[in-house]
Amino acid sequence: MTIGKGRKIGTVAVCVLAQLLIAIDLTVLHLVLPSLSEQMHPSTTELLWIADAYGFALAGLLITMGNIGDRVGRKKLLLIGASLFGAASVITAYAPTAELLIAARVLLGIAAATLMPSTLSIVRNVFTGKERAAVIGVSSGLTILGFGMGPLVGGFLLDHFWWGSVFLVNVPVVVVMVIAGALILPESKNPVPGRIDVLSVLLSIAGMVGIVYTIKEVAYKGWGHWDIAVAAVLGLGCLLAFILRQPRLTEPLMDLKLFAQRAFSATVGTTILAMFAQLAVSLMFAQYLQLVAGWSPLKSGLAGLPGMGGAILGGMLAPLGIKLFGRAVTIGLGCALSAAGFALYSGVGVTIVYTDLLAAMIVFGVGLALILTVATDTVLGVVPKARAGAASAISETATELGGALGIAILGSALGALYRSELVIPPGVPPEAVSDTLGGAVQVAAQLPPEQGALILTNAKLAFVDGLQVTMLCSAGLMAVLAVSALFTLRGIPKVLEDPEEASPAPVPTPVG
Repeated sequence: MTIGKGRKIGTVAVCVLAQLLIAIDLTVLHLVLPSLSEQMHPSTTELLWIADAYGFALAGLLITMGNIGDRVGRKKLLLIGASLFGAASVITAYAPTAELLIAARVLLGIAAATLMPSTLSIVRNVFTGKERAAVIGVSSGLTILGFGMGPLVGGFLLDHFWWGSVFLVNVPVVVVMVIAGALILPESKNPVPGRIDVLSVLLSIAGMVGIVYTIKEVAYKGWGHWDIAVAAVLGLGCLLAFILRQPRLTEPLMDLKLFAQRAFSATVGTTILAMFAQLAVSLMFAQYLQLVAGWSPLKSGLAGLPGMGGAILGGMLAPLGIKLFGRAVTIGLGCALSAAGFALYSGVGVTIVYTDLLAAMIVFGVGLALILTVATDTVLGVVPKARAGAASAISETATELGGALGIAILGSALGALYRSELVIPPGVPPEAVSDTLGGAVQVAAQLPPEQGALILTNAKLAFVDGLQVTMLCSAGLMAVLAVSALFTLRGIPKVLEDPEEASPAPVPTPVG
């Protein structure tokens, strides 16, 4: 089927809109939690589940939803997912209890899991070669912009309305997306889909949720808790069983043969490590700008916009980089720029110098967009259109897993450095000062002015010291990744045409 230029532009717009919704929803909740806690009074456990339920559902279902899209149709799944996202947003906004709010966040995660692989697989089926790389570049840049828009949108709405408004604003966007998607998006699916293996679905969900739960809980409270041990054993055991089961299936849920292609496995690995570093930066600097610099959420969000602009620029430059230097060098350059950005971030102090932050944000944003754009295009370009949903799901799972690992490992490292550097003033019981900068701010407000000011000063110094070391370690990681990319991705063609067109397509074997 031939698709006209206008319809192609409309397809990109709908897919970008879906990615923006997901990106904004991932970052906006952190702003909502304080006012939500004041009004709903959830327990500590309930608050953690409100924050994490979305990510657990999203991570657990990505692989399954990518395969369902291949079978029932990517357009159909995207429209269903968008409708569910809108309904779940309304339930979230008006949730009267913490239990219902957690359930609504699970529904939002399920909906997001249908949207993420659907958008990429639709792009894979509509665009090819250089055109696909350019579209993914624009899409990646705008999606990264969505991460920056979350605090902006949330900060503005919280200044004028109640906490539920940050979710209710999703509804008109979803209505536009569903109507436009129904009229514009072309349908595509695997012509010989086969059956979905239910046991593989259950193993993938249990495995991913177990692993992500373990990572997040270790970041919150460390090892030594029975629930973390159970989750770790369950997650690893289920993932191992899932991996061992796939080669025995006629139609596996995850085609492990894809990883035999160096282009596929190397780019998935690069994506995990790139997101490992990126999401940790977002979390740490949200704390830095608000708790060290004392800026409001809205001002902090505005301050991060130049970095988002750098990401858009990087996404637009990625196709040119592929054309001039090839994929390996372009990803290596992106990693090198990210390393430089981390090195610049390591120069932050207790007294903020915004011009220094500005340079770091822009350099880092350009580098990250170069990595993600080329990696995403490479993953999609080396698989047949029929398996686009499954490949997209693997790519998105790598992104989600890398981000969770980054927040857990780098966040834990920052916490440990903060605690080791914190100097507690004489006369203040050690247990009165929290293990986090946010907790120290609350403690300081309840003490006599002189004592509180001293605690706050020491806490800020300890946090900044830990932040500097963490950023330098991240710079080293990205520098190593830059060199690694030059070797692991060498020889991958600049233009990746459809695999079906590169060689005669095999006759599909009917699946009973």
